[in-house]
Amino acid sequence: MRNTLGDLNNHLFAQLERLSDEDLTGDKLAEEINRAKAVTDVASQIIANGSLVLKAKTAYEENIAANASKPKMLEG
Repeated sequence: MRNTLGDLNNHLFAQLERLSDEDLTGDKLAEEINRAKAVTDVASQIIANGSLVLKAKTAYEENIAANASKPKMLEG
């Protein structure tokens, strides 16, 4: 299975819809709030990981571009 950030977005909105259910009360509401906290924690880690991957890729590409523009040393 391959999930995307779009899938994560859909899961987060689905969770928001469940929390918005006005018929949800008492223990069921508390259960859904706990589930929402768990989903939020996992989503935050996924987003942080994606951010790290993007930063690493950007740094790598900037390094490659910087090395490409350096003049090569002549061997004597």
